[in-house]
Amino acid sequence: MNIKAKYALTDELIIQIEALEGVPIDSVQYSINDKPLSTGLVNDIVQYSLKNEKFGKQVLKAKVYRKSEIEDVAVNFDILPAEGPSKLSYQVINTYPHDIKAFTQGLEFYKDNLVESTGNGTTVSDKQGISSVRIVNPKTGEVLKIAELDETIFGEGATVLNNKLYQLTYKNNEAYVYDVNTLKRIGRFPYFQNMGGWGLTNDGTNLYMTDGSEKIYTIDPINFNRSNEINVASDEGLVTGTNEMEWVKGKIYANFFMTNMVGIIEPKTGTIEAVLDLSELRQKVTQHIDLDVLNGIAYNKKSDTFFITGKNWDKIFEIKIVNEIL
Repeated sequence: MNIKAKYALTDELIIQIEALEGVPIDSVQYSINDKPLSTGLVNDIVQYSLKNEKFGKQVLKAKVYRKSEIEDVAVNFDILPAEGPSKLSYQVINTYPHDIKAFTQGLEFYKDNLVESTGNGTTVSDKQGISSVRIVNPKTGEVLKIAELDETIFGEGATVLNNKLYQLTYKNNEAYVYDVNTLKRIGRFPYFQNMGGWGLTNDGTNLYMTDGSEKIYTIDPINFNRSNEINVASDEGLVTGTNEMEWVKGKIYANFFMTNMVGIIEPKTGTIEAVLDLSELRQKVTQHIDLDVLNGIAYNKKSDTFFITGKNWDKIFEIKIVNEIL
């Protein structure tokens, strides 16, 4: 089989087994990632569209029947975006105070305030923090309401859907549900599989969850069951560590663990369409021993701006994305 090393979702496989001289092929059975493609009584050319596959490594197999012999053939190839992400620039519009002890894991606007989820990371006092969900005034940094978790639980990403605040936990394998107006806990859901909880956002109907791998899972908010998943990828390969996320105008804006980068992800395929380097913002906050990476992205629809912060940052930056860097 003459297969390239890399394809795009818009490509089509054209497959045919090379026949041995004097040994005709009776039939060939093809599969991709163990999913049957076709069976031919003769060695016909098979055409297969890749538009419904997921990014990453693929295994194409052929079971070739020649008289009394059966031969198994396997070829590996990758499906990745055809083009690399564009690079975006930004302007800082305003700078506001932020709780320096907040180990931020999730950030999102609800009405005119911020909903923030924190983990129990190390604080500037060198003591273990307490995970929480909180309502925060975005311009003063004042914590208006707060609900703390047990000190053994590490809070992670959070999002608000239908007046319910959903919060992930890191290693407890469950999500918590709160009344967003009172922060009273009203439910909990086990994860659909044993996994870590990382980032969480929603599109107005479904939840989207990450676990530190290359995957983003589509989650039913009624029962927390998985309905779909995508693999996040650039033209260079799969990208792991997708963390805090924000749904903006049909795209997922996400930061990547241990970086100060934001990627704009197409949610149907997982393509990273653009990236935004916010490393300079980390240099503008108070530098201290517990300072950690960017991990808060909240979109303000009214101003069409983003409020950006990080773990143990003492500032929130309001920024506006300007244009592509050519």
